[in-house]
Amino acid sequence: MTAKTKIALITGGSRGLGKNAALKIAQKGLDVIITYKNSKEEAEAVVDEIKALGQKAAAFQLDTRDVKGFGTFVKEVTEHLEQETGTPKIDFLVNNAGTALYAPIMEVTEEQLDDVVDIHFKGVFFLTQKMLPFMNDGGGIINISSGLARFALPGSSVYGSMKAGVEMLTKYMAKELGPRRIKANVLAPGAIETDFGGGRTRDDHNVNSMISSITALGRAGLPDDIGGIVAFLCTEDAGWINGQRIEASGGMFL
Repeated sequence: MTAKTKIALITGGSRGLGKNAALKIAQKGLDVIITYKNSKEEAEAVVDEIKALGQKAAAFQLDTRDVKGFGTFVKEVTEHLEQETGTPKIDFLVNNAGTALYAPIMEVTEEQLDDVVDIHFKGVFFLTQKMLPFMNDGGGIINISSGLARFALPGSSVYGSMKAGVEMLTKYMAKELGPRRIKANVLAPGAIETDFGGGRTRDDHNVNSMISSITALGRAGLPDDIGGIVAFLCTEDAGWINGQRIEASGGMFL
């Protein structure tokens, strides 16, 4: 009897780390659902790339700061899955979507802080809550954090604090979902060359040089350094990893 193909849902999968992870997950033989906020064309291009790898894929619009919209999103996704696979359930949830905020503590506004909280903590919490009834037992949750939850760089107080909150939340997920054999882990990338945060790490020579100088492997990270780790956490080989923080930063600030 042929085993059912597993399915991963990854938020923010139209570009950057999310896109790379989606493709690497597909290469592991999983079907993939991605979300996008605005870039539908980019998302559909990723879907086409996944299909070219021989896996099923679909893209849905989602603003992870809009908690009130999660019910509609979950309904759309589960109805799609029911039609395509005969079951509304997924196996892995990757909470990846996010934005950057670079501002000194003295300059952060309440609106900026609320926005980061909504995207990076509240959104992660409630999307996971909404999806849990539609996750197969034995699956997994991967929450994307940051090296900035371990070390402090001026200007990232709000972002780093929210990621630290997600890391603690992940431990609670692992503990509470243990009876369902659902694993929950954190992947914390270091500075990666993408368009995240306006492409600072990729495009600003001074920032890139600074990162390279404090990283044991002597360079900033690339999306290919991260996506494969997300994919690994969606396989049976990672089945005994639970409640853990995995940092992939090339050895920043060792």
